[in-house]
Amino acid sequence: MMKLFPVRISTTLCTTIALGTTLLALQGCTVGPEYRRPDVVTPVAFKEAPQGWKNAAPADGNARGEWWSVYHDPVLDSLVPQVAINNQNLKAYEAAYRQALAVVREARANLSPTVSVAPGVTRARSSGATATTGSLEASASWDLDLWGKVRRQIESDKASAQASAAQLADLTLSAQESLVSDYFSMRYQDSLTRLLNDTVKAYQRSLDITRNQYEAGVASRSDVVSAQTTLATTKASAIAAEELRDQYEHAIALLIGRPPSALAIAPAELAQDVPDVPLVVPSALLERRPDIAEAERTMAQESALIGVAVAAYYPTISLSGAAGFSGAAPLLTAANALWSLAASGSETLIDGGSRSAAVDSARATYDQSVANYRQTVLTAFHDVEDELSNLRVLGDQAVAEDDAVKLARQSVRIALDEYEAGTVAYTTVVTAQATALSNEQTALQVRSNRLIASASLIKALGGGWDASRLQDTRQAQR
Repeated sequence: MMKLFPVRISTTLCTTIALGTTLLALQGCTVGPEYRRPDVVTPVAFKEAPQGWKNAAPADGNARGEWWSVYHDPVLDSLVPQVAINNQNLKAYEAAYRQALAVVREARANLSPTVSVAPGVTRARSSGATATTGSLEASASWDLDLWGKVRRQIESDKASAQASAAQLADLTLSAQESLVSDYFSMRYQDSLTRLLNDTVKAYQRSLDITRNQYEAGVASRSDVVSAQTTLATTKASAIAAEELRDQYEHAIALLIGRPPSALAIAPAELAQDVPDVPLVVPSALLERRPDIAEAERTMAQESALIGVAVAAYYPTISLSGAAGFSGAAPLLTAANALWSLAASGSETLIDGGSRSAAVDSARATYDQSVANYRQTVLTAFHDVEDELSNLRVLGDQAVAEDDAVKLARQSVRIALDEYEAGTVAYTTVVTAQATALSNEQTALQVRSNRLIASASLIKALGGGWDASRLQDTRQAQR
């Protein structure tokens, strides 16, 4: 290596290096509280958990990953994955997550020194002579993080990025659950339309019977009008069901980021079977629900900001230095060499209570985040209990409605036979038909509600998500 100029290490330089080494050693200090997740009260078991249901095990595939696959519906399987890819609201939150990652990188940069270089050339004429001088100087400055202010800020920003990731997961899960609910509501309208169209055919046969009875002189004109009214009303209901069906299809298109005109889903029957959803122990919700993870990471963020506020009480120390050449050509000579080293510090003596107010504010904000976290956990238990209760009650109602449908259909057949025999008035037939249609509609609605409640339960249990997906931000950056 070529030696451009002799180097002499003075006593002052040695002292400066020793001081710098000491200051670097002090950078291991970090003020402020160390974060620990607060305890929350968790029940041993769910109150509404039905007998025979089992806790989820690692081998259970029903509530992991693509949780909607439990319904074994190929159309649904093709629609739900598009939410995470094309939903524009989720794209906005994904961009916010990437912004949070960039903030972490920006905060980390404050741990490193700033280095700059400033070359320059000057040509001047003085006293009848023209001379060219040059300069080549590099400088560096470093604000030492002696008390951990920068590291606490990094800790806070990292927790904020993880909270943003959890928020994105929670919103994705909510959008997926909304699509599944809309899909079952759409299929309910499909099945209702089919039921009403079948009922229209049955009412047409009843109208034909009434007309025959009227022409035979054994029925009044009012019987015919009643049959015609019932038929027309049912036709109108079928048209209304088709209209609602289109609205649910449009809602699904919006959720997958497509215009309604670009989505056409063929009509199909509502699923008959409601899948069993394996439960988890209540304490597992703390790791499975993204909204809980978001609240917990927000606590960590606010805890670190207390350290940032506390660090303001301590002095700030900066190191700076410069080295280079300045003078006439040839520039790179010992005579043109220059260098400097400097250390500076500052400490606020009187601030009128500004720093103590900032610390109090940070602690209060942290306490608020703790309360929000505990409320989020309580809400999670509430959501699961609600959906378990819904499924239990709807299951009992489904059994009762199935019996009611069978009896109502039998009542319609008997009423028609007796009317043809002339032993009852046509109002008996109308009443029986209205009761049968009402029971069939209710049974269909109960089945739809059970399917929607099962999707809501899966969402309440966290879907296929768990806290291990809050990967380190450096991995996310890669």
